[in-house]
Amino acid sequence: MPEKQTPLSIYIHIPFCSVRCSYCAFNTYTELEHLIPTYVDALCRELAWLGRRAAGRRVHTVYFGGGTPSRLSPAHFEQVLQQINDSFSIDDNAEISLEANPDDLNETYFRRLKCVGFNRVSIGMQSANAAILRMFERQHDLEAVEKAVRQARRARFDNINLDLIFASPAETLADWKKTVDTALRFAPEHVSMYGLELKGGTRLRQQVDAGELPRPDDDDFADMYELASERLAAASYEQYEISSWCRPGYQCRHNLQYWRNLEYIGVGAGAHGFAFGCRYSTITAPERYIAALSGGSPQESKPKLTPAVAKAQPVNEAQELYETIMMGLRMTREGINRAGFKQRFGRDFVEMFPQATERMRAAALLHVMPDRVCLSQSGRLLSNAVIREFVDRIKI
Repeated sequence: MPEKQTPLSIYIHIPFCSVRCSYCAFNTYTELEHLIPTYVDALCRELAWLGRRAAGRRVHTVYFGGGTPSRLSPAHFEQVLQQINDSFSIDDNAEISLEANPDDLNETYFRRLKCVGFNRVSIGMQSANAAILRMFERQHDLEAVEKAVRQARRARFDNINLDLIFASPAETLADWKKTVDTALRFAPEHVSMYGLELKGGTRLRQQVDAGELPRPDDDDFADMYELASERLAAASYEQYEISSWCRPGYQCRHNLQYWRNLEYIGVGAGAHGFAFGCRYSTITAPERYIAALSGGSPQESKPKLTPAVAKAQPVNEAQELYETIMMGLRMTREGINRAGFKQRFGRDFVEMFPQATERMRAAALLHVMPDRVCLSQSGRLLSNAVIREFVDRIKI
């Protein structure tokens, strides 16, 4: 298991959404926004429970995701961050991030966020194509994204991420090139780029299954990924993870916690966490989450982490090995650190998987170096298949 003194990350899930998204499987809409004040109170109570369990552990990243966290006011964020500071020990240089919808933002809001302690903002641009944004049922347009970036800069944010989605139904390579080039024109420090997943139960999946929209093509997916990789590299962005590029020094420290399979606390309705030797998830419905935390005290002795935890599963060594490889190989430069892997599991990675390592190396999909093992450029396009070569050999 990760050492006890490894710094923690905290993920705060805000399930309230500005709009219905056709590609999102879980939304809580604006009619529930009257719950926000009591929801924030519940977050603070859950943090108090977890803080007692963590006994003053250091926190080096805090990430507010969702949903649309920017539905909350700066005063709400201040309340939550104060509770984190009271229950844990936040590093002076902690990365504190907010996911935001372009339509929710203005310069005053950004300035207040900066005053409360935020130093990183992730803006959901998604696409530069108006038709694709309409298909996603997004309310913002390209002008709103440009305005949000400009206002964030005026508020002295120097760490901005843009989220992009590619391989949408009917999206062409030219459409995607325009999105990538437009994002580069906005000059963010970080770009996150995700291939669209047609999740079951979403409106977009239903439209594709019904033949109303074309099913995304695997070859188009690969072409779009390669085009973006080339254009971002030409603009001096470093790819450090399968879906992440940044200017030097601007890696997302919070996401690195996930990819290194280190402990993080998940707080809020529908959150997931990996801490105290287990993976857990919380109650999904905001009303039930609030009710679960309405009574009791963190001083009480309870058999589970918090009253909001719905499921918890202890992580054994085989599961930890599986997760460490699955996430570690997503890091395109760092990959699997061989010394760290041996310290954690008692054996060198290459010695543990000699045949799979040699097969992937011979196929030019894997670089095997004295200090690390990582995907090659070709291996990035086939990352799922390469990772399966290793994790399928682990008996859980």
